[in-house]
Amino acid sequence: MEQKILDKVGRYEFLSEPFHCDFSSHLFMGHLGNHLLNAADFHSNDRGFGMNYLMPRHKTWVLSRLAIEMTEMPKSYDRFVVETWCESAMKYFTSRDFKICGKTSSSEEAKVYGYGKSVWAMIDTETRQPQNILAIRDGEIERYIEKDKECPIEGLSRVKMGKEAKLAMTIDTQYCDVDVNCHINSIKYIEHILDLFDIDHFRKFRIRRFDIAYVAESYCGDKLNFYTEERDDDTVCVRVTKTNAETVDAEVVRCMLKFEKI
Repeated sequence: MEQKILDKVGRYEFLSEPFHCDFSSHLFMGHLGNHLLNAADFHSNDRGFGMNYLMPRHKTWVLSRLAIEMTEMPKSYDRFVVETWCESAMKYFTSRDFKICGKTSSSEEAKVYGYGKSVWAMIDTETRQPQNILAIRDGEIERYIEKDKECPIEGLSRVKMGKEAKLAMTIDTQYCDVDVNCHINSIKYIEHILDLFDIDHFRKFRIRRFDIAYVAESYCGDKLNFYTEERDDDTVCVRVTKTNAETVDAEVVRCMLKFEKI
């Protein structure tokens, strides 16, 4: 049966639940990231190229890069909408954008909290090798490319770090770090990175932009090492490496955080 053509842009409503908010009653960045990934999952499943179709065929989506830029975070009990769409698709990567806005009636202009950009790859779950995205359902994803919708934030760029980065923290990975793809979950890295800063820092500063690039996979039992480098008063770069029985300090993640005073 032919797949029904849906809108290119998906709209999904979420609730900023109080137990997902920090001491200031604003949504944690990690939980916002989960909502973005959920919206991406809903959008791709509804359109026939999501996990429901891929998993029985031993394939999965993996997040390669993510940038979130917010002017404000939803507060406790706020209802908000995540809009998401595929901006481009190539053989091995697809770009997906997000808009986070308030829930309103059709006659009101929605409050915009922020935007996100991301890059995704598809891999074989058994070999962990890249897969041809355009071969899935004869290129079904190409029917949903939306090039005209605006996502007015800076594009994704490489996070450069020097040798002067200092080791700030080392942790052991545990059961709760691992996701359905059997590797350390992408959002768990964000949560661990934010724990590099004490609570007083977040009383003075809020995150304006969060960029993260996933370089390699890590697994339960790996030690994660977090190296930091301060660029200026409002920018901190983080490199995460893994150490296990077979490798020492192999890079898995790079990240850049931009803060602004509250």
